[in-house]
Amino acid sequence: MKKLTRRDFFAPAFAVSLSLSLAKRAQANPQVLLGKRVGIIGLDTSHSVAFTKSLLKGDVAFKGYKVVAAYPQGSLDIVSSTERIPGYTEEVKKMGVEIVNSIADLLEKVDVVLLETNDGRRHLEQALQVFKSGKRIFIDKPIAASLKDAKEIFNAAEKYNVPVFSASSLRFAKGMSEIKNGSLGKVQGADTYSPMKFEKTHPDLYWYGIHGVEMLFTVMGTGCESVQRIIGVDQEVFIAKWKDGRIGTFRGIKNGKQDYGGTALGEKGISTLGPYNGYDPLLIEIINFFETGISPVDKNETLEICAFIEAADLSKKRNGQGVTLKKAGL
Repeated sequence: MKKLTRRDFFAPAFAVSLSLSLAKRAQANPQVLLGKRVGIIGLDTSHSVAFTKSLLKGDVAFKGYKVVAAYPQGSLDIVSSTERIPGYTEEVKKMGVEIVNSIADLLEKVDVVLLETNDGRRHLEQALQVFKSGKRIFIDKPIAASLKDAKEIFNAAEKYNVPVFSASSLRFAKGMSEIKNGSLGKVQGADTYSPMKFEKTHPDLYWYGIHGVEMLFTVMGTGCESVQRIIGVDQEVFIAKWKDGRIGTFRGIKNGKQDYGGTALGEKGISTLGPYNGYDPLLIEIINFFETGISPVDKNETLEICAFIEAADLSKKRNGQGVTLKKAGL
């Protein structure tokens, strides 16, 4: 008779334990493969509902990823955000998403995370919990409510060796990628516009004008040196100078027809930016990022956008004087 060893006693127990563990991990949605389970933090924005709906459609470009769980609490004190949470929570529940009571609970049920909290002030605190779990994370615009927090987010991501990126969906509007990839040759200048709504808890352009600012930086690239802010009743214009002498402008629309777009001027031609074509182009980039761990947006560009926004606020305080991004902390 074969002599029994410790392995003979413990191997079956280990196998049962492992099987139970895997079963528990798949409880959130047994139809979604491990590795493809998406979790959402923050149900205080329509983006959360839009992403959930798109992934539910099963488009081949989304590679089988599905939202399986969500933690609702986004902003704690921005009324326009907090009042949306109950309604958006019910919408995603109807699509089969499990609602959990904490980020810790969420992280036990998902493989990757969409940080959708509408309040940029909470992003650092919430992202840190995700970084510590080692799960890849997309942070919706704005990456934070300050350049300081944005820097800390990227430093923490590096510390925990977790890929992260942040972007506005307008970065991937029609025609943007072609221009970025050289269809006009070198972009010599650009003008963009978008709605510009304000939230007192955030520097002005973080809240909504960031869409148009992201469009500007997408086609112009990094190297912005200074910005001057001109304030009108219905619109505001931000004139930015790049280190190589190029000039770009962003026009924020406060009143009147609200829309997104712009013009890029290059060596080989002039091209219209936009129109806006929804969230799916951004979502495709997010899924590719979840698959590869490679961000489509360089962190230096994201930080430069944050510095641009804060320099624009300094320009406002100085009655329209030009302010360097260096003075804003870049």
